[in-house]
Amino acid sequence: MTLAELLPACEPACQPAMEHTEAAEPAAKAPAGPVDAAPAAEEGVAKLILPGFSEPLCLPLLQDAAGALFIDVRSLQPKTGVCTFDPGFTSTAACESGITFTDGDAGRLLYRGYPVEQLAERGDYLDTAYLLLHGELPTKLQRRRFENEVRHHSLVHEQLIQFFKGFKHDAHPMAIMVGVAGALSAFYEYDSSAHSPEGQLEACVRLISKMPTLAALAFKTSRGLPIVYPRNDLGFAENLLYMMQAVPCEPYKVDPIRARALEKVLVLYADHEQNASTCTVRTAGSSQANPFACIASGIAALWGPAHGGANEAVLRMLMDIGGVDRIPEVIARAKDRDDPFRLYGFGHRVYKTFDPRSRVMKAVADELLEATGIDHDPLLTIAVALERAALADPYFASHRLYPNVEFYSGIVLRALGIPISMFTVIFSVARTAGWVSQWREMVNEGQHKITRPRQMYTGKLERSFVPISRRGEAAHIPDTASPTASDAEQQLLADLGEPEYLRTVSVKPARSGL
Repeated sequence: MTLAELLPACEPACQPAMEHTEAAEPAAKAPAGPVDAAPAAEEGVAKLILPGFSEPLCLPLLQDAAGALFIDVRSLQPKTGVCTFDPGFTSTAACESGITFTDGDAGRLLYRGYPVEQLAERGDYLDTAYLLLHGELPTKLQRRRFENEVRHHSLVHEQLIQFFKGFKHDAHPMAIMVGVAGALSAFYEYDSSAHSPEGQLEACVRLISKMPTLAALAFKTSRGLPIVYPRNDLGFAENLLYMMQAVPCEPYKVDPIRARALEKVLVLYADHEQNASTCTVRTAGSSQANPFACIASGIAALWGPAHGGANEAVLRMLMDIGGVDRIPEVIARAKDRDDPFRLYGFGHRVYKTFDPRSRVMKAVADELLEATGIDHDPLLTIAVALERAALADPYFASHRLYPNVEFYSGIVLRALGIPISMFTVIFSVARTAGWVSQWREMVNEGQHKITRPRQMYTGKLERSFVPISRRGEAAHIPDTASPTASDAEQQLLADLGEPEYLRTVSVKPARSGL
């Protein structure tokens, strides 16, 4: 094991392992106060004492724009052969970024320095997308040009639409999105070796503009409904609602209140620092992959219930609770470590107080339900009661388990008439602006390197191959036989040497309630 010590200063004989004087852009949370036992930024080094080494190793200290300190360990492995071990990268900054900043202790989220609450209340999604891409809010002329570009890139190739017809009629919309987003790379070539700023920006705009169209097509396909093409006279959120909810046989007018509510949802979800899906996009992009394929990888990562699928899980949880009278039981189960029940929508890996997006999302839910006349939604009643009970319980306060953005976003999307299966799809539409901005920033880094993390190997070391004639009869691998097949059936299939795909069709599946 290693022992690291942060000292006020290093001995004169100890030299920094690598010179790195540039301050990093915002990439981590700002400390709530002074960092105890840490050197001042100008002192610039941290001393690492390793067993078996005669001298300590000095590693440069970096400081970001918010004052957070980082130890530069890039020279650690080349000089010592020692690696850091940090599963989930909870204490590792994998990049420098100037796009999004989160302060978990203070409950702040900034896009290029602007509080997300202000952008949601005063701006719209295209303002936010332009800001994330370019670093500044657009002027009036820039806004008109950007809006025009997004509108006129919203159509997709007619041959791509044929892809949707190949999916199973009840396929999950996210499964469709993963496939068709990656398929865009077959229709729009991108030369990663050229590093053309114009080509990069065009790919980013195409993705932002086409994602609502892909989302609506995925929804229509999953329901067996005829597709509806985008309209250039509608705004971004209006177009998404129109393509999802309109049908060719009757006129459809977009409700401005619903469109504005969706606009706020899109802004709140536009970016969130180095989360799982954003890291996936950056990792794929580090290999110089096509940007459309990179975004497809982000969609796949977003699908998980621990990430983008959390709002879907919240709504299903509220439906399972069923009534306010069960809230005490739910609270008790959530606090019981031996109970597998999980309370979705509370707590966040980053925020140690209220998620700043959750307050805006709750206000959106209240306004939408009141304006649309659905002011007695039973799920909202359960959600409010659950929030009050949790906040009043000392356990939740002591563990800093506050409502996050997913807690109310499911209610908002439900009130908009969007089905549960589409929740994560809407999230992916919103997050595209953040993904392409992070991708564009990454490919333009001066010190671009392919992502290649190391591992702490726990398997067997080198051993010699044993011929089949010298191996015993006993099994040395886990039994993966289907639990629905009899021992006789499994033995017969094994004796016949049938391939696995034949075994799958020859064994009857277990009965289920589906």
